[in-house]
Amino acid sequence: MDDVARLAGVSVSTVSHVLNGTRKVNPSTRQRVDAAIVEIGYRRNVVARSLAAGRTHTVGLSIAALTNPYFGSLVHAVEQRLSEAGYVLILGDSHDEPSSERRVVDSLLDRQVDGMILAPAAGSQESTIPEIMHSGTPLVLIDRMLDLACDQVGPENDVSAYRLTNHLLDAGHRRIAIVRGIEGISSTTERFAGYSRALDERGIALDPDLVLDGRSNVEVAESRVRELMSNSDRPSALVSMNNSMTIGSLKALRGLGLSIPIDLAFVCYDDFEWSALFEPRLTAAAQDVQTIGRTAVDLLLGRIEGRQDAPRSIRVPTTFTHGNSCGCTATSAD
Repeated sequence: MDDVARLAGVSVSTVSHVLNGTRKVNPSTRQRVDAAIVEIGYRRNVVARSLAAGRTHTVGLSIAALTNPYFGSLVHAVEQRLSEAGYVLILGDSHDEPSSERRVVDSLLDRQVDGMILAPAAGSQESTIPEIMHSGTPLVLIDRMLDLACDQVGPENDVSAYRLTNHLLDAGHRRIAIVRGIEGISSTTERFAGYSRALDERGIALDPDLVLDGRSNVEVAESRVRELMSNSDRPSALVSMNNSMTIGSLKALRGLGLSIPIDLAFVCYDDFEWSALFEPRLTAAAQDVQTIGRTAVDLLLGRIEGRQDAPRSIRVPTTFTHGNSCGCTATSAD
């Protein structure tokens, strides 16, 4: 700043006012300061300013499987809201592995982020989360809910999976398979509970052969569905419980030459932004990704600013979108 001031022929305080907008500066003086900044290549030391202020204006996000379209959209929603509030997002992919999540969280804490948003991997409650809480860093859980005293926001899982399964039951299906996600993740448990409850209420026993562990992975889901649908005693309907597994399921069915909904009725949890290009159009429980992401950020910013009220747990409803992959008409959607 001394160099800029000498070159522009002004005081250091004037340079500071130009940089920070703390006082009105004569336009001609501002032009000289701006020209000096460009000539010297001066950049403000944001790190030093942050240390002095006790804030870095950064927020860490640890999330899994960025290749999943849903999580990509969620990251975008979080970053957009943080940017509006003047914060920078630092992103890490946990790959849904406890050891990777621990490395991501340690790195974020080392960078003294002002707060952290976490989509917890299996086992986070015993390993990663206690470390974050012990550090005193404000924390919000996103997408996956846990029995913890911290702010959380995620989708409505149980009711949504229940409705999808009931929709198939109402259409006359009794052998309904499910492709479920990673074991030990709350969203997997809750969605499977909704599926199971719908069957139980109709007096249909849960058939373990119709429960496929897709592990929230395209290739795994493709393999499991291909194996199931290659059998002579295959189901008449299938529920996929997230975007990645939907892609894998559709790849398997296409590879087998099976047609939706003629050979198999199909519904899914999560919708794609570009699903309108699919034929048949998917019947799905669509998540409100924007609301989930922005709500998580608002909860976190409140904690960063010192909000001291009780932790909040917010469930965001899904929207039932009726396509023709289920094989019934839109008038029978409810």
